[in-house]
Amino acid sequence: MSDLIRGHVHPRFHSVRDELRRSLRNGSELGAGVCVWYEGEVVVDLVCGLRDRERQLPFELDTLSTMFSSTKGMVALCFLMLADRGLLDYDAPISKVWPAFASPSKRTITTRMLLNHRSGLIALPRDFKLEDVRDDPDRVRALLEEAEPMWEPGTHQGYHGVTYGLYAAELFKRLTGESLGTFFAREVAGPLKADVYIGLPEALEPRVAKNVPQDGNERLRALPSILYEGGAERAILRQILKKGDTFRAFEFPSEAGPSGLENYNSRLVHALELPWGNGLGSARGLCRVYSALANGGSIDGVRLVSEAALAPLFARGSWSERDRVLCRPMGWTLGFVKENPGVFSSSEASFGHPGAGGALGWCDPTRKLAMAYLTTKMAYQVRSPRAHSLAALVDASVGKVR
Repeated sequence: MSDLIRGHVHPRFHSVRDELRRSLRNGSELGAGVCVWYEGEVVVDLVCGLRDRERQLPFELDTLSTMFSSTKGMVALCFLMLADRGLLDYDAPISKVWPAFASPSKRTITTRMLLNHRSGLIALPRDFKLEDVRDDPDRVRALLEEAEPMWEPGTHQGYHGVTYGLYAAELFKRLTGESLGTFFAREVAGPLKADVYIGLPEALEPRVAKNVPQDGNERLRALPSILYEGGAERAILRQILKKGDTFRAFEFPSEAGPSGLENYNSRLVHALELPWGNGLGSARGLCRVYSALANGGSIDGVRLVSEAALAPLFARGSWSERDRVLCRPMGWTLGFVKENPGVFSSSEASFGHPGAGGALGWCDPTRKLAMAYLTTKMAYQVRSPRAHSLAALVDASVGKVR
């Protein structure tokens, strides 16, 4: 069963199926889903392996996987929809709706800075429990208001790994009076009939895949390349050891950090709205959302945003040759990742968001192309080789921008 691949694939994209089979057989993949939409058609809708290794349950086409930071792309979309409706000015100071941001250190911070990871607010002053997001929001809000920027806002870029979602959630509620998850369900997932959730209904719990960390032997085999081959992974390790920006960005809440992976398999985390990383979805659901963005903002009669609202996403809004947290070149536009061409797509217009372990959702409006990949097997790399390989095969199957 673990080597079985299910679903359909257009002959032009057979290389994607072959790559999934190779990854299953060499053990780098345990269970995953890949979906690709191209020029009005779903050309890849494949799943493979197991959604639960212990119970030997197969990964199904409607299996829901943790999207980790790919959730942030859905958050960026919600803010884009507000801006398109005239409910948000990206360049207005956040203090206009959140008075605590009127303090000297925060008063210049705008929504654009926050979404493009330039606010400096990468760290929280103290730990808190994940359930505090639901049960004690005043405590979480007080931590956000107490936090100080790690650099002068706007002068540097550093991935707001956790705080992105916490600040976005509070800001969104102040702008609209409702939570991000509620808005997303009603305005995005519901109309599109897309299986994606920020706060999972309990009835859907049996469909959730179980995340599997790398085992000890895999981590040991990876250590030499981290220590001796350089690159972002070694720089990140150094940052963690000296408690630098990377360490601070993921220090709190400790339950959601690298040692807390098992928490993402719990009903507690699935039910919460943690907009930095607990979104759950199927590959076909995540692809469905990006297919609307690849298609000028609408698909099958459902419009999310106008074409004019999408236009700024074609170009980078922020770029750093060495992001202070991820320790490598990174680009952003209004909360979406803008990678170097060739990382996930050969098109400079492409945008989306990767996530821990290899999760990935992105689209290219110039080629009417969208892709999603969700997996159960965690990878240590900043950019998952499995996600990179699959995206490269999709990109090659379509061909470069004409």
